[in-house]
Amino acid sequence: MSRMTVDDTALHYDDLGSPDGVPVVLIHGHPFNRTLWAPQARALVTAGHRMVTPDLRGYGESDVTPGKVFLSDFAALLDRLGIERAVVGGVSMGGQIAMEFCRRHPGRVRALVLSDTSAPAETDEGKAYRNHLADRLLAEGMAGYADEVIGKMLASYNVDALPDVAAHVLGMMRATDPRGAAAALRGRAERPDYRDTLATVAVPTLIVVGADDVYTPVSDAEAIARLVPHATLSVIDGAGHLPGAERPERFNTVLLDFLRTAGPAGTASPATSSPLPDQLA
Repeated sequence: MSRMTVDDTALHYDDLGSPDGVPVVLIHGHPFNRTLWAPQARALVTAGHRMVTPDLRGYGESDVTPGKVFLSDFAALLDRLGIERAVVGGVSMGGQIAMEFCRRHPGRVRALVLSDTSAPAETDEGKAYRNHLADRLLAEGMAGYADEVIGKMLASYNVDALPDVAAHVLGMMRATDPRGAAAALRGRAERPDYRDTLATVAVPTLIVVGADDVYTPVSDAEAIARLVPHATLSVIDGAGHLPGAERPERFNTVLLDFLRTAGPAGTASPATSSPLPDQLA
């Protein structure tokens, strides 16, 4: 595990694999942490890639910033990783952070991976819900919320069928600091519309979605695919909102096949920097 300091906040991340491999940055969603990507880290490192998975501000082992944290604040973390050009992707909120980074730094994205996410700005109803949920988490903590949503984070049938996966997902949610979760919810409620950004994407783009995702259904993924020129859409059967955790073998096959089209696994972009230091001031 590595650490950097941004605005007096300690942020933790894993930087695995060969420094000469194509850097792949995968961003977890709410309310999880970098261990969500453990199955992908093993597969990508084995294939010769450099794999970077951050704990977002307020999640996992990274410090909490109370109040409100915007998607642009999360994207700033990627800007400080010391990698000039990378494959950037994420799931759910992590996918929106990837879109935000693409909006701000299109030349630094060599390929884009969007899993179970949505592009439009938040609706008025959605803003009210996220702010109400933030208040609730601060008042009650994460445990009740985690128990309520586990059957939506995973396909409902996978809660019993995949007990180890369900336990991991529940553990991540319950361990999240409510202040970090609340700050992210408030900032995410004010996110911009990313549809114009997606229409200008000129790099290879993979869109993945669980066939039984109830939060961002297949129709949302299809809408993104229609926006992004030459996008590849893959629907993962037997999965809900977190196909990388629920069906890791299938997800990894899709991801690795896509990365072969985005560049050779063992050759970093000419603009890629040296390995990350343990701490960036």
